[in-house]
Formats: sequence, C-alpha cells, structure tokens
Amino acid sequence: MDEIPVAQRKVNTTPQNKPFPFSIFLALGSAIITMSLFWLFSQTQSSQSQQQDTPSVTTSETVSDNIPTTENNPPSSDTVEIPENILGHLGYEQAPMSELKPITADGRIKLRTKAAEKFLEMQSDARRDGITLVAISGFRTIDDQEYLFFNIKEQRKQETSKRAEVSAPPGYSEHHTGYAVDIGDGNAPATNLNTNFEQTAAFRWLEANAAKYSFELSFPEDNLQGISYEPWHWRFVGDTHSLETFYKARELKTNLQPQM
Repeated sequence: MDEIPVAQRKVNTTPQNKPFPFSIFLALGSAIITMSLFWLFSQTQSSQSQQQDTPSVTTSETVSDNIPTTENNPPSSDTVEIPENILGHLGYEQAPMSELKPITADGRIKLRTKAAEKFLEMQSDARRDGITLVAISGFRTIDDQEYLFFNIKEQRKQETSKRAEVSAPPGYSEHHTGYAVDIGDGNAPATNLNTNFEQTAAFRWLEANAAKYSFELSFPEDNLQGISYEPWHWRFVGDTHSLETFYKARELKTNLQPQM
C-alpha cells in the first residue's frame, strides 16, 4: 500500500494573546517591594553614618560665644606696653617758635603761650608770699639739646648711660615741647639745678601750690623712667595738648632703666 501522506500544515508565527498568570504578578510585586525596602534601609544607614562622621555645624551664635573678645576677655591689668624710648627718655616734637612766649624780662627763656601765662601768674603769686621763683631754662631746640648732651658728656668724660641720667638725648627732652621749665630759688642761687633745691623755701612752696597752676614735678625720686631726681624740673599739664604730649610718661607701668 502506498504510504499515507503526512499532512503539511502551515506554522503560525504570530504570538497568541494568552492571559498572563496572576501568580507571576504576585511574585513580581513582592520582589519589587522587597527591593524598595532594602534600598530605603541602605539609604537610611548611609545617612546616619555620614552624620556621625561629619563635624557638627556651629551656629553663628555659638561661634560668637567662642571667639575671644576684649569685652569678654579684657586685657590683663598686668600687661605693660613700654613706649619707645632712648635710655629711659621719651621722644618729643619741638614746639613751633610761633607758639612761644617769653617768661623773662630779656626774652631769652620762653614757654608755650598757655604755659608761659600760668608760670608768670604762679611767679607773681609766689612773690606775694615772699618766694622768688626764678626761671633757669625753658624751651630748648634739638640743636641746643645736642650740645648739652654730647659736648658736656665729652667734657665730663661721662658714659652715655650715665649722662642720660641727668640729661636727655636730643629729640628726647621735655624742654623741646615748650611746656617744661627749670626753676630756682632767687634767695638761694647756689641750689640751682641741684638736689639741694628741695631744701629751699621755693621748692616747698611749689610742692604746696604748683598744682593750682597746672605744673607738676617731672622726675620725682624713684621715678619709673629711671631718670635722676630733679626737684627743679617742672612741666605744664594744663590743657589737652600738654596732657597728650606727656601721656606716655604719665602712663608708664614699669621701670625703664637706662642701658648702654
């Protein structure tokens, strides 16, 4: 017998639309939820770790509390600022010649106008008390002081530091200011520019009355600048400029011992 021919069927290549099993939906949904929870947990742990490793941010209020200020931490009263000096003497500017007024009849000795007026008033009042105040030296130029310091030092064969105890280097004398005056007793001229001046009636009168005319002793005994005691050397501090001029000297808090 002839073989029965096999039927030749045409294969259908178009996919058929079959329903997707519901169990697969459940499996996929569960997997997505699990992965999402795992991701959120990982992010949370990472954020906490970064917060622990990162230094905390200080607020501006906290910073301002931690920064030292002069208000919260005022300078210690023991702190000392030593002004610029040479062998204990402070620097001073030379007074303008136009601001000077004579305090002697010959016009040779001068002071700044306000200081001159107060000196003459003081001298007049002292005379009524029987005291003769004599002006020995007033304003000096820097050139004058250069001679007094260096030339006299050589003549007396003095060491520089020794000379500085009794005379200021040029540019460092209170006499440059026009506010300083050396005073003697007209009734005891032998005591002029000598510590014995403290034993005179003129000195005792000055101690009791000079402050009324705004004069003060520049170099009392054991003064902080280390300058030799000069009972004859007085300075005027009766206006703003004179106070500013001598401010550094008045505020010294430590000995400025002369050195070579």
